[in-house]
Amino acid sequence: MVAFAVKLTRTPSDMCDSDVEELRAAGFSDRDILDIVEVAAYYAYANRIADGLGIDLEPWIPDD
Repeated sequence: MVAFAVKLTRTPSDMCDSDVEELRAAGFSDRDILDIVEVAAYYAYANRIADGLGIDLEPWIPDD
């Protein structure tokens, strides 16, 4: 699941049917896979909005 989310985040154009099939083979349902994709996509979206607007991290979040 983590490898799938990382690939989706870093190289989304490289995603293919076999990536989804691997998750299914590992026991993830189609609903689970949808949830994984939605969460990864939401964080990519939210981070790009924040980066695009120059929003700084909250002071309590470590910057490392």
